[in-house]
Amino acid sequence: MNTASMYTNTSANISHVLRVRLRGLGVLAPGLADWAQCAACLRGEVAYQPAATVLPAPDMLPPAERRRASRVIKLALAIGAEAVQHAGAHAADLASVFSSSTGDGHNCHALCETLASPQRDISPTRFHNSVHNTAAGYWCIATGATGPCQVLAAYDASFAAGLLEAAVQVQIEQRELIVLAYDSDYPQPLHACRPVPDAAGVAMVLSPANGPAAAQTLAELDITWSPMAESEAAAVLDEHAQGLGAELHALSQAIPAMRALPLLRLLASGQAGRVMIEGLPGQALHIGVRPCV
Repeated sequence: MNTASMYTNTSANISHVLRVRLRGLGVLAPGLADWAQCAACLRGEVAYQPAATVLPAPDMLPPAERRRASRVIKLALAIGAEAVQHAGAHAADLASVFSSSTGDGHNCHALCETLASPQRDISPTRFHNSVHNTAAGYWCIATGATGPCQVLAAYDASFAAGLLEAAVQVQIEQRELIVLAYDSDYPQPLHACRPVPDAAGVAMVLSPANGPAAAQTLAELDITWSPMAESEAAAVLDEHAQGLGAELHALSQAIPAMRALPLLRLLASGQAGRVMIEGLPGQALHIGVRPCV
């Protein structure tokens, strides 16, 4: 199924408010090692210093799977583990939504190189890591999670689509969930067509707003999905640019998962407010934030 078309056809006029609790956050991006550093930058307490993303070793995996872990797998495990720890949750108990615009760019590049060479035998590990749900599978291996798991892609709108899917599931199923949005770079020559500069991602642990109060709740989020005129989109981008500053705004536009930065900035401020996140062309995710701590 074309996920982008699915969201265009069925989600363009969602006006019902989806209310969820945000319990934990994980962030890893160029120059941002974790949520604490990201929040300090977004509050203006420290200057943002661009630097290549450092992907930690996936120590939560068994040795055999650890050796096969790609950049995307390391990224997803890192942000997921931080969000779970931040929430004080149990990863094995969480349903999950994974959202990535283009998956594993380095693995795709390596497969294309092999297929373009005289020796076209594909490495079993490369083939194994080529599917879009690879990171989700490794997360389940690492955490022992056996709950529902959704994996989707909506190109540059993948963060918004992933958060929307997660909020719908939390409200309908009345269960706690982790949503992970992440992207990886492509080497040349594919980089010229999809110029994502580095790996980056954000993870959020969400719980039902009308469920039992949790010890750790950062904020309540009210989420709606609606059309957005072209002129409104330009105004929103300008507002984001002014709020984030030039370098962080550029990061938010260069890596689809970092479309989350305007929302993260509002969360880092500790203030109530509303933010719009660009979705598919002509659509937007509207998020109201009410801090709890």
